[in-house]
Amino acid sequence: MSRRKIMTVATIAVLVTGGVFLLSRTTRAGYESAEYKVIESDGEFEIREYPDLMLVATKTKIDAEGRDGSFMKLFRYISGANEAEQKISMTTPVFMENDQADSEVQMGFVMPKEVAVEGVPSPTGPDVDVRKRAGGRFAVIRFPGKLDKKLAKESEAKLRAWMETKGLTAAVNEEDESNKTSGVEAASYDPPFTPAALRRNEVLIRLK
Repeated sequence: MSRRKIMTVATIAVLVTGGVFLLSRTTRAGYESAEYKVIESDGEFEIREYPDLMLVATKTKIDAEGRDGSFMKLFRYISGANEAEQKISMTTPVFMENDQADSEVQMGFVMPKEVAVEGVPSPTGPDVDVRKRAGGRFAVIRFPGKLDKKLAKESEAKLRAWMETKGLTAAVNEEDESNKTSGVEAASYDPPFTPAALRRNEVLIRLK
């Protein structure tokens, strides 16, 4: 291949990469995002204060990435499958909270602030619920990649190690068998077409 062709291919690759980067950033910026206040920042780690949030949620498995129909159940809800037949704007992030089993999580869409204030309409579709995500302080780690169970667990381990250096305590006692929630959440901010290296993912642990 000639030097000129190599330069042309390299230029196209840079333009395509830059275009995808800008598109993913623009798409993410186009959505209302759950509000929070950063109390402390330390590289990829943060301590945040969240207000109460209203979510519409359904059960899924983190490795399914919505392919099990969970994402579409929630998407149908915001598209009008609710008692008000109301169209509701998509927001970020999509939260996934571990409840009772490592393999099962609750996938939740955050309701826009205006909808939360006016009243969240009840779902008409099956296996979809409206619930409140209680506000509070959270330790957070931010990372790229294709979010799956393995990456989430690795990131959680890093976050717990950082918490230990800061003297931070999780709100949930892991030895308490009667407690049905883990206090651990994953969050994803980007659409599926976003390259793994450009994705924004987070793991959050509720603090005492």
